[in-house]
Amino acid sequence: MNEEERNEEREIITRREWLEQTGRLAAGVGLGLAGGGGLLRGEAAGLLGRAAHTYQEPARQPTGAATRPVSANDRIVLAAIGVGGMGRSNLRGLMNKPGVEIAAVCDVDTGHMAQAAKMVEEKFGRRPAEIKDFRRVLEMRDVNGVIVSTPDHWHALPTIAACQAGKDVFCEKPISHNIEEGRRMVEAARKHQRVVQVNTWQRSTQHFVDAIDYVRSGKLGKISVCRAWKVQDPKAAVQGNKQPMKPPAELDYDMWVGPAEMIPYQDNRCHYNFRWYFNYAGGMTGDWGVHMIDIVLLGMSRDNNLVMPKRIISTGGKMFVPTDDDRTTPDTQIAVYEFPDWILQWEVHVGPQAAGQGLDGGRDHGSLFIGENGRVLVDRSGWSITDNKGNPVEKPASTRIMNAPNGQNAHQLDFLDAMRERRQTRSDIASMHQTTTVCHLANLAYLRGGTIIWDAEREVVKNDRQAMELLPYRRAYRKPWSLPKV
Repeated sequence: MNEEERNEEREIITRREWLEQTGRLAAGVGLGLAGGGGLLRGEAAGLLGRAAHTYQEPARQPTGAATRPVSANDRIVLAAIGVGGMGRSNLRGLMNKPGVEIAAVCDVDTGHMAQAAKMVEEKFGRRPAEIKDFRRVLEMRDVNGVIVSTPDHWHALPTIAACQAGKDVFCEKPISHNIEEGRRMVEAARKHQRVVQVNTWQRSTQHFVDAIDYVRSGKLGKISVCRAWKVQDPKAAVQGNKQPMKPPAELDYDMWVGPAEMIPYQDNRCHYNFRWYFNYAGGMTGDWGVHMIDIVLLGMSRDNNLVMPKRIISTGGKMFVPTDDDRTTPDTQIAVYEFPDWILQWEVHVGPQAAGQGLDGGRDHGSLFIGENGRVLVDRSGWSITDNKGNPVEKPASTRIMNAPNGQNAHQLDFLDAMRERRQTRSDIASMHQTTTVCHLANLAYLRGGTIIWDAEREVVKNDRQAMELLPYRRAYRKPWSLPKV
């Protein structure tokens, strides 16, 4: 074992010891989790292929925090970090909830920031602070929580720093650019006892919850194969081949790049388009896998501490767009995950956004459970049960009733309620780190061109150390940025 491997092993051992300590702390606290269901730990958890760590410690108010704590009847003061299209959508939803105020909006694009400030002013009759550097936002003591809706490569640093500043976080999905970032985000949330909700709002949508509960009930019998997929619109898939250009005056491009590798500005790499470049994100697998793979993992797990794969293969490439297209993530990808006693197939391809274009005649997205007694298919339009002959089966009544009929609305309310009640959210950072890791593993196997054997307890690749130097696992941060060790 060389020096680099010894250092990595020491870091893994240190991390395991820290997690064991937090597990003992959680056991002593005795706080319950909303939604019920015990947490599997230790040997029993390992038998199901789960990560045998103790990330599931409930959030509690930190002692001596500089930020004003939230009590049950207090108003909640939020600030928005990242207010592009998704950021303004999240801001609009949260600021329209009772008891919420907006103190500041933050973006490296002053055009986006001005649009967001105008929204807040129209709602409350006063303009919020407009701040370009998120670190200044975190110095505001009256701010209880932040909405992080930056590009993926900018999720980790504001979330970790917010936790360190004693602020709760509503974070856009996927939680991280890579596996190492996600781990640090979880550790920061647990160390500083913060509430972190990830915006995978399907977890708060009634028909998704009903489908998950039906799968967990065992009525499908033995499930050996699951499928999940997303079909990308042809117009969105093509990025074109462009030359570097001068960034627009309203954009601080150096700050936008942040910890990522500096690549000269092109408009087909920035703002919404960042999703299709490994330097900033994980392609369609990162963008939609966290939604549809998440539903499969929830259905196949006893609770929100998710079952994890042990072996992953993935293939694909730029098979729809021209070979000289600037995008670096695949437009076509199939990944196969092997769990202890079942298999998940994830597929991405380009095609019409219409019914019948997905796997097994499904819509342009979906999650499918194939059992010995029938099938469950769920997507954003609803869910269905069919028997082995394809005949529809009557759906049972809901057993877990969501707090609002609209999934996004219910998800945001869950975050605000959790802030007041000091409990975990439905899309808690630890559980979503598991789902996001599964997505990263597909990209890791794709880039490596081979099989990944995953150790979920230590969060390392067992058969290929060089794979852990690729972007889906970790990145070297561009100076002066660095990923904090929590």
